[in-house]
Amino acid sequence: MAAIVDRVTAKHLVSAASGAAAMAIVGGSVAVSRGLVHAPLFAAQGIRYTIAAAILGVVGRRRVRRPRGREWGWLAAVALTGLVLFNVAVVRGVQHASPAAIGVAVALVPIALAIVGAMLEGRRPRRRVLSAAIVVTVGSCLVEGFGHASAVGVLWAVVVLCCEAGFTLLAVPVLPRHGAWGVSLHATWMGALGYVVLAVSAEGVGAFRSLTMSQWGAVLFLAVMVTAVAFVLWYGAVSSLGPDQAGLLTGVVPASAALLGVATGAAWPAALAWVGIAVVGGGLTVGL
Repeated sequence: MAAIVDRVTAKHLVSAASGAAAMAIVGGSVAVSRGLVHAPLFAAQGIRYTIAAAILGVVGRRRVRRPRGREWGWLAAVALTGLVLFNVAVVRGVQHASPAAIGVAVALVPIALAIVGAMLEGRRPRRRVLSAAIVVTVGSCLVEGFGHASAVGVLWAVVVLCCEAGFTLLAVPVLPRHGAWGVSLHATWMGALGYVVLAVSAEGVGAFRSLTMSQWGAVLFLAVMVTAVAFVLWYGAVSSLGPDQAGLLTGVVPASAALLGVATGAAWPAALAWVGIAVVGGGLTVGL
C-alpha cells in the first residue's frame, strides 16, 4: 500500500511540475513577444503554429489519432478560442485597456477552472481547490496590478478570460482518447490554418515575407518552446491533475513573467509584486 501511495504522490508531483514548467515558459514568452509588436500579427502567428504543428507531427506521430465525430468540433473550438480569438482579443483589448487590466482577466482563470472544471466532471468544486484558486488569483493580481479599462476594454477582457479558460476546458472531453500529444497537434494545425486564412485576407501574402531576422527568432522561440513544448506539458498536467487543480498553475505565468523579465532588462518587481509572488506560492501549496 505504501508503495502505491508513493507512486501516486510521485506522479502527482511530476504532473504539477510539468504544468508549472509549461506556465513558466508561457510567462517567459512575454518578453520575447515584445519583439513581434511591429510584425504582422496574423502572419507571424500563422508561421508560428505551422512550425509547431510540423514539430509535433514529426516527434509525436506515433501518439496521434485521427479525430472522429464530435471530436472535430471540440478540437476546432480549442483552436478557435485558445489560439486564434485569444490573441486577437489581447491585441484589441490593450487598445481599450491597460495591459494590467487584461492580465487581471487572465488571473481569474484558476477560479473559472476550479468551478467549471468540476462541473464538467459531474461534481461540485472542491472547497480546498476553490479556496486556493482565489488565493492564487489575488496573488496574480498583486503581481500584475489592476490597471484601467473602458467599457469596451472590459468586454475584451471577458473574451480573453473565456478564451484562456476554453483552451483547457474544451480539451477535457478529447484528452482521454487523444492525450496531450494528439490534442496539441490537432489544435495547433487548426490554429495555423485559421491564422493563415486571416493573414492572407487581412494582411496579404506579402506579410509572410516581411518578418525581420529578430522577428523570426521570436517566432521560432514561440513555436518550439511556447507551443510545441508547453502545450504538451500543459495538457499532460490537465489530463493527470484535472482541470481544476491544473488551473492553479496558471498563477505561475505572471510570477515567471515578472522574474524572467528582469533578465531581459526590465525593472525589478515592486514590493507589492513580491508579495503577490509569495501569495501565489502559498495558494499553490494549499491547492496542490
